[in-house]
Amino acid sequence: MEGGSPGRVSLGSGRKQSSASSSRSRLPGSSSHACKDFLSKFVDSEILTLTLEDWLSGRSGESGVQQPVLDVPFDLAELKKFDYALEGVAFQQLVRMPNALYASTGAVQAIAHLAIEDFLHAAVKGLWERFWGHESALPFTVQCIHSTSARFYPAEEALARDKLDGVCATAILFKGSRGSGGYSSSRGKWDQILELALLRPDIGSLSARQNDGQRPSHSVLGEALFFALRVMLSRSLSKSRTAARNSNCMYVLLVDSQYGGVVKVEGDVRTLEFDSSNVYDCAADWIKMNAKITVSPVDRVWNKLGNANWGDVGTLQILLAIYHSIILFCGPPKYALEDLATEHSSRIQSRRSERALTDCSEVGDSTSMVNGNRLFGSENRGCSPEIVEVQEETVDVRPPEETLKLDIGSVVAMEDADFRKEYEINDILSDSDPPIYHSNPVDEPSRGYLLYVGSSPSHLEPAWEDMNSWYQVQRQTKVLTLMKQRGLSIKHIPQIVASGRLVHPGDCNKPSNGVSCGHPWCGTPILVTSPVGETVSNLIQNGLFGAEDALKCCHDCLTAISAASSVGIRHGDIRPENVIRVTSGSRNPYFVLIGWGHAILEDRDRPSMNLFYSSTFALQEGKLCAASDAESLIYLLYFACGGVSIELDSVEGALQWRESSWSKRIIQQRLGDVSAVLKAFADYVDSLCGTPYPINYDIWLRRLRRVINEDHGKEIDTSG
Repeated sequence: MEGGSPGRVSLGSGRKQSSASSSRSRLPGSSSHACKDFLSKFVDSEILTLTLEDWLSGRSGESGVQQPVLDVPFDLAELKKFDYALEGVAFQQLVRMPNALYASTGAVQAIAHLAIEDFLHAAVKGLWERFWGHESALPFTVQCIHSTSARFYPAEEALARDKLDGVCATAILFKGSRGSGGYSSSRGKWDQILELALLRPDIGSLSARQNDGQRPSHSVLGEALFFALRVMLSRSLSKSRTAARNSNCMYVLLVDSQYGGVVKVEGDVRTLEFDSSNVYDCAADWIKMNAKITVSPVDRVWNKLGNANWGDVGTLQILLAIYHSIILFCGPPKYALEDLATEHSSRIQSRRSERALTDCSEVGDSTSMVNGNRLFGSENRGCSPEIVEVQEETVDVRPPEETLKLDIGSVVAMEDADFRKEYEINDILSDSDPPIYHSNPVDEPSRGYLLYVGSSPSHLEPAWEDMNSWYQVQRQTKVLTLMKQRGLSIKHIPQIVASGRLVHPGDCNKPSNGVSCGHPWCGTPILVTSPVGETVSNLIQNGLFGAEDALKCCHDCLTAISAASSVGIRHGDIRPENVIRVTSGSRNPYFVLIGWGHAILEDRDRPSMNLFYSSTFALQEGKLCAASDAESLIYLLYFACGGVSIELDSVEGALQWRESSWSKRIIQQRLGDVSAVLKAFADYVDSLCGTPYPINYDIWLRRLRRVINEDHGKEIDTSG
């Protein structure tokens, strides 16, 4: 899942520069040079694991070498006190962890990496605000580490660069602050690593049964020790005083799609023998003789829906490890854990008052004291009924038998009631949900169309992503058909060419009253539209979206919005991936508004929610106002024209950004740098946001046409 075999990580030469970035450290000059040379050759986790195998298995016969006694880093009492201190903290993982990771497709693998990043961000953010307060900005970021280039970047960037297979770990990085021993570079380095998470597909299944629970397998444990030692050595070489003084302790998290555990490594790395000709034996000897290793039991972290069990043991031990790692870099918290935990007692009393349980104050010997809090014992069930834990039933979650994946050169056969046609895939326009392909009819290779492929009805139950894909293809087919029936035909809105069902291999024995014959591809909906173009998101990414494109895009999308609204349809999902620029078959390039799968046909319909591009009214009310599509178009143009990229992780944050940007006229000023008419249009839309007043499309379309004609000396083709 992480590139190569799950138990092997081979680091590229780029890690030498990252880990040896300091000329001043705790190590003397000669030792510093030796350590740098050592790190440059200490790159393969599997060799270290093999070197430690006998010792980890208790088979080592070396004299003077004690067999490992792996204690736990946190006892149950400590976890309980930590749990009390976290009461009321609203951790929220927005990207759900997909289940059945072992049989995962590429898409599920990507979601898993996004989910672990989001989990770590939610964890470190919640802990920082709980114990260190809201006053100072979060001094951490979460990024992936690539095994071959030693580069740090978010999982989304790794996905965009098609480098997800090389991701070997996910790290919480300490950004620090200027003047406080922090870091000024935005690119992550190994000595910035606060904590590492290894996402592997076998943490729970390969765990060894111990007397006190599940323990990680030797292969996973060896990999964790490898990463821990690398980080500790990198810290010892760091320019940052904060990192250098914390080179004697490191926490590594081990997680899969359901389970997780913690490995803690402590020891003075200055005692390691830096023999560059025998790095793995030296590292193994240091681990055996000088390191203290504690390993938590492997316990469940995520439930079957992919939500983290924030209050359970598995997640609490991960949170507690992150808490201690933050203390290493940022010092003691503003609000002490013990003080927050004692507030549990007052909350108990408040709850008793709510339930009018004042008669139970005299419970005598039937009460017990836990962490200083007076709790009711099981003998007094008449006063405080005990909550009984119900064992979770095992649910058989089976992965889809076979997922349809189309590659360039694939031929797709589609049939409807009256015809059958084959299309060859020649490019993948977008790998969004649903994916969009460039295709050519096999019998007419000179023609190009966009091809949308949904999910089979047989896949709808286990995965929301599949349901969303199936729904959008079906919905867009309905919307485009409705537009055609209502006489709407302009070149800035895609035209439906064909729609039907995928023809799967083998015989189809679908019953007359059923939707599927049982084949995993049976009933898969397909939609074919025209014309073909390149998405605005690709144009932006490749630096091909200029001022002229911004004016034309605004004019053409506004034309599409105006035409659709005239027949009672609103788009509801305007973003760069849903606008294409068409260059073939026309004198001048033009833009087409695609992706009508979330279109609003009636009041009960709900638009797509996007933190960057949805209108303010849509985020607040869950529906569109008259100016919502135009407001989304403004956000598209703002970011396409170089607007400052922001990090939005909640609806509240998105609304605050909108309020601040409009009030400070940041959006208007950015668009004003491109064209005065775009700035004026943004002001006009701002005045209508959230109101029932309709937009006067004709006036703004005329103004945009006039500016484009004046600036470029050519007429815009306004014909349908």
